[in-house]
Amino acid sequence: MVTHCQYFEAIKQHELEGIVQKKADSKYQINKRSHDWLKVINYQYEDVYISGLRKDEFGLLLNFDNGRYAGLLEFMSQVNRKEFYKQYRDYIVEENDKFIYLDPKLKAKVKYRNLTKKGLLRIPSFVKWAN
Repeated sequence: MVTHCQYFEAIKQHELEGIVQKKADSKYQINKRSHDWLKVINYQYEDVYISGLRKDEFGLLLNFDNGRYAGLLEFMSQVNRKEFYKQYRDYIVEENDKFIYLDPKLKAKVKYRNLTKKGLLRIPSFVKWAN
């Protein structure tokens, strides 16, 4: 018999998005969330550089190590946002009406679901500052 842990390990090894655990006697409910069906995400992790920030609402522009655009991070705790806002001004290289662009020196570890068809991080969220 395969356990939940063994099954999830197989999901991770094949780099699949995740699994849905459900009660055997539960029914699918259209347009409703239920504790009878739980999505278990196989999050991926990546160290990325912060290359800018959005002006109108919180969002950080991310780049991969090779300099290619990686996506927009919108999920970061208030504590980590305060840390970011204390230091980002030292890295400003240019700005326009929507973004402030930074010299990509600040590095962060993010978690994300998978890569989009365009190769961007899907729903990246801040984990910790990286070296």
